[in-house]
Amino acid sequence: MTDASVTAPRRPGEQALTALGLAAPALDPADASPHSFPGGGRWRTEVPSCEGPEALAVVLKEASRLDVPVHRISQGSGVWMLTDAEITEMVEATAERDIELCLFTGPRGTWDIGGSVRTDSHGAGLRARGLDAVAGCVEDAVRATELGVRCLLVADEGVLWTLHRARAAGILPADTTLKVSALVGPVNPTSFAVHEQLGADSINVPSDLTLAHLTEIRRVSAAPMDMYIEAPDDLGGYVRMYEVAELIRRGAPVYLKFGLAKAPGIYPYGHHLREVALATAKERVRRGRLALDLLARHGADGGMAPLGSRLPGTLRRFDIPS
Repeated sequence: MTDASVTAPRRPGEQALTALGLAAPALDPADASPHSFPGGGRWRTEVPSCEGPEALAVVLKEASRLDVPVHRISQGSGVWMLTDAEITEMVEATAERDIELCLFTGPRGTWDIGGSVRTDSHGAGLRARGLDAVAGCVEDAVRATELGVRCLLVADEGVLWTLHRARAAGILPADTTLKVSALVGPVNPTSFAVHEQLGADSINVPSDLTLAHLTEIRRVSAAPMDMYIEAPDDLGGYVRMYEVAELIRRGAPVYLKFGLAKAPGIYPYGHHLREVALATAKERVRRGRLALDLLARHGADGGMAPLGSRLPGTLRRFDIPS
């Protein structure tokens, strides 16, 4: 992956700008994250929005063709949008390649009958409205883990705490990991730390956070961070490809998420969206290849966590009441 002509890490355009007298200030070592994944490595990769076995097959084939290492593949429509047979097929295909599969849990406020989310303030957003919605998320979690899924995506703090308690009580397998959705991601170090304490093993932060914001978060928490290198339009459409090395330096341990701007939304997915789902799945992997190539050209592609690694290490939690 590394270009043999690169002898030391460099920033984009560094040599040319230095020759022109426009060199940037030296990087401050104090800004760098001191944290890494257990077992070594400062970054992992994720391909999101993989909505079923057919899209998964496209991702796996393209990742092999383009030599894109993948640690995690996630889905956004929800466990309830997949049959048992489809979930089992996805579990088996990812397990064969030692890739973590993450499925979204349960009802969410953007799809239910609540009207506040459709106001200008967007109300409570994706959060689970009422106990029945929480129950639906728990139902999804139990069903998915019984079928072999070991990573669950959540979009509600109460659901997160409930699933963490269920994990501690043995209702969910002990090695289940809980991932916070980008649609409710924390935007400051205090809220990031709260999500960790509520049971999050992987926390998606919005892609518009500044580099300084990432450093602030890393001063209070070592929980793995997920970040779209290219965000879907409904998350802002931000493209931060040229910052990827600095995102790793400041945000580690971090999952690099290869999203896709200027693409139609596909949630909740059904076969009526098949062509766009397969086309965008393939292009997300290509975007990953572009990001990895950038890292290689800048001499910054070292430090990837071993493939097959998925656990977050020891994290801080609130005490669970007895």
